[in-house]
Amino acid sequence: MADKIKLKFKDKSKAEFDKGIKAEDVVKQKFKKELAKALATVINNKVIDLSAPVEESGDFDILTFEDDAGMDLFRHSSSHVMALAVKRLYPQVKVAIGPSIEDGFYYDFDNLKIKEEDLPKVELEIKKIIQEKLPFIRREVNKQEALKIFKHEPYKLELINELPDSEKITTYKLGEFEDLCRGPHVPNSGFIGALKLLKPAGAYWRGDSTKKMLTRIYGISFPDNKMLSEHLKMMEEAKKRDHRKLGQEMDLFSFHDEAPGMPFFHDKGTFIWRKLVDYTIELMKKRNYQLNMTPIILNKSLWLQSGHWEHFKENMYFTSIDDVEHAIKPMNCPGNILIYKTRLHSYRELPIKAGEFGIVHRHELSGVLSGLFRVRYFTQDDAHIFCTEEQVEDQLQELIDFTHELYSTFGFDYHMELSTRPEKAMGDKKLWNLAEIKLKAVLDKSGKKYKINEGEGAFYGPKIDFHIKDAIGRTWQCATIQLDFAMPEKFDLTYDGKDGRKHRPVMIHRTILGAVERFIGLLIEHFAGKLPLWINPVQVKVLPIAERHMDYGRKVANEMKKAGLRVEVDERSESTSKKVRDAQLEKVNYILVVGDKEQKDNTVNVRTRNNEIKGPRKVDEFIKELLIEVKEKKIK
Repeated sequence: MADKIKLKFKDKSKAEFDKGIKAEDVVKQKFKKELAKALATVINNKVIDLSAPVEESGDFDILTFEDDAGMDLFRHSSSHVMALAVKRLYPQVKVAIGPSIEDGFYYDFDNLKIKEEDLPKVELEIKKIIQEKLPFIRREVNKQEALKIFKHEPYKLELINELPDSEKITTYKLGEFEDLCRGPHVPNSGFIGALKLLKPAGAYWRGDSTKKMLTRIYGISFPDNKMLSEHLKMMEEAKKRDHRKLGQEMDLFSFHDEAPGMPFFHDKGTFIWRKLVDYTIELMKKRNYQLNMTPIILNKSLWLQSGHWEHFKENMYFTSIDDVEHAIKPMNCPGNILIYKTRLHSYRELPIKAGEFGIVHRHELSGVLSGLFRVRYFTQDDAHIFCTEEQVEDQLQELIDFTHELYSTFGFDYHMELSTRPEKAMGDKKLWNLAEIKLKAVLDKSGKKYKINEGEGAFYGPKIDFHIKDAIGRTWQCATIQLDFAMPEKFDLTYDGKDGRKHRPVMIHRTILGAVERFIGLLIEHFAGKLPLWINPVQVKVLPIAERHMDYGRKVANEMKKAGLRVEVDERSESTSKKVRDAQLEKVNYILVVGDKEQKDNTVNVRTRNNEIKGPRKVDEFIKELLIEVKEKKIK
């Protein structure tokens, strides 16, 4: 009699099967309605191919494109399809790696000269491969066999040679193309419903500028043409909203070779930066935060003690002071811990909410730098909350409420994700488990939906991440709340309890904006540069029609400035229609045309940047309207 396994499904039903049954046969029996959407299966949290045998009892589910892991698998499979097409058209190429990425996939090739105008030819070959419905065939080999299979592929040989001799290696064959790959993959190439190649680019092998420059081809793929079409439309809209382009047009910030990956904020950009920080501080004061400032450069010994030297060293910058090694801080935590340790604390003081808008530096590869979204220098709206274990849940709830209030000001929708203990973690597993239980309890109590990311926590503690959805449907990870029992242990932090004994505080790390600079980039793209009145560096533009109206225009502007509004007068000798167009391109909220009639009646003729004609308004009345809009932080 064949061995049996017992499987449990998401509808809570259970069923018994012969051990070794193909995963796809289980799917055919238990997921009939979702059969066409199934890309792979999950058994006890491990993803396996549909063609793989099921050898153990446990929880069984399917992966579809709607699942993050399913989308990742789909796009990684797409990179194999593209690599086969390139191999067919350019047999001389040597293949490197082809992962899925956040917004699609890529594959790196050596010995390939290709231009953007060549991509349609590759797409035609891809369409043929999709129509062929070639199966992804997995096999397991030892290291010596792998070296033989890939003897003509130097980049694969380099990866194989780094593996232990005892390592079991998997390959996947698609048609005549065999690739070194862990998998899993979609069952066959026919599952790739719609694919678009985006651009070729240069990329160093393994991201190392000392190594050879390869040719990278980026692509995107979806189960059907409708989804692809919608995504391409979104990409076109995203191009129009690109904060790098708008930031330059609006004179907000710039980047320079003298400080690569580090933004220079101009006067108008600095205004937005300060306004955002001031508003966050206003919300912090309501919640009894302190505001600290700590040095940018700190001794190596501190980073060794905190664990950053071991877990974050590759992202840090270093310097030497008096022949002693120091690091430029990538995070603010150790500095605020040192402030906590300057004196004794009682349970009556807790929670201590130590806020800091701290400048941090992180070494990012040049290839991943992207405007304000990925930089090497930025400001974290950081806080470190030192509290008792009994206070943790209330503090977590307050932080969720804080985040909600700030995001609601800008009209952002968001969802939350819980990330648990990573493989390389610091501290006691029991404390990690306790921290995860507390975070989960608060999320459950909030009543909001959330997802769990297994193994994605920070090295010192699990965390809740907030993902904002912008105006065109993209999501951005911003706020994070990290619960940390390990750092107080490492630094021997204590407080005097009610019982007169020393106790260990819990430390909560949190940012709401995430990084001030990145959040500004997000705001620019979300609003397509048309910022709400209260945070826009130029709120009003006064346009005198002729030279004789200049004095009146300046008088109107001065009255508005006295009221605290930010106004400019366009004194150029251009036509009014051109001045209006230019003001709209500058994303000014209100455009005030003044001529003979307005001068006589002490009025302004109001229109918006969206060309909405509001007509004449008394100057004093219009100022009152604007002040109300600013005070209420209205979104228009």
